[in-house]
Amino acid sequence: MEVQTNNSSIGKKIKAYIVFTKFRLSSLVILSALSGYLFALDKFHSYNGLHVFYLMFGGFLVTCASNGSNQIWERDLDKLMKRTERRPIPMGLMSVNEAFIIVILCLLAGTYMLYLINFYSALLGFFAFISYVFIYTPMKRVTPWAVFIGAFPGAIPPMLGAIAATGKFGFLPGVLFFVQFVWQFPHFWAIAWVLYDDYKSAGFSLLPSKTGKSKQSAFQIAAYSLALIPFSLLPWLLDWTGTLSLVVATICSGLFFWYSYRLFLSCETKDAKRLMFASFIYLPIIQFLYVFDKIEPMLPKH
Repeated sequence: MEVQTNNSSIGKKIKAYIVFTKFRLSSLVILSALSGYLFALDKFHSYNGLHVFYLMFGGFLVTCASNGSNQIWERDLDKLMKRTERRPIPMGLMSVNEAFIIVILCLLAGTYMLYLINFYSALLGFFAFISYVFIYTPMKRVTPWAVFIGAFPGAIPPMLGAIAATGKFGFLPGVLFFVQFVWQFPHFWAIAWVLYDDYKSAGFSLLPSKTGKSKQSAFQIAAYSLALIPFSLLPWLLDWTGTLSLVVATICSGLFFWYSYRLFLSCETKDAKRLMFASFIYLPIIQFLYVFDKIEPMLPKH
């Protein structure tokens, strides 16, 4: 009986850590970094396996530290929202001191791993943490401009991956950054629309218009979705990818815009949900499309 109790306690603790670090979200973030790394390589077979491990695990830990810090900062607000009221700190499953220790360990270990790749990777990872935790997070209750600020650390993963591969800042990492930067707006605003009432109960107002779930907000969501079409074609326009990127990116971006346009027409939450789920699918398809379309000619032919 005591063994079962201990196992149950361990299971609850592990689950609390998973929720605290937003394990699934952190995992998706490092896939974006991996796409940037592979795309920036001169030759696919020139990848450094150890660097890939440091990038993915180090980036994962820094992201975990960011997500955990957000929950420490907003622990009292989390109690006010249905989607966050069962997080570890509001539920009493984790003390604030324990949470601080986890964040510090993840940040130090993750930044060190990125440093083992190169200095700029560590610098970029640390900048993402600082800007997300100490600028974006406190701004969320002050102004909708927080979304603009949050888009900077949110767009860093593919740039981080590219710099891990090249060891320097440059035009290519910048292009990958701006594709994800523009995507951030319809992605996050769709989430803010779906969770509008929950956010409002905690004092968050994150849609682009003061009128909330309105035509004005929906128009801006559609406008940024439309802007994503030319941005998604930049690697093709710069002759970094082939015709496949032109065709698939145009179709995917066009469909993504169509979902946002439907939201503009209806202003209904069900259409915001469709756009939100479309945004989750869109980004990895586009990013790994770039990788595939660039490296395919480099693969050995049989």
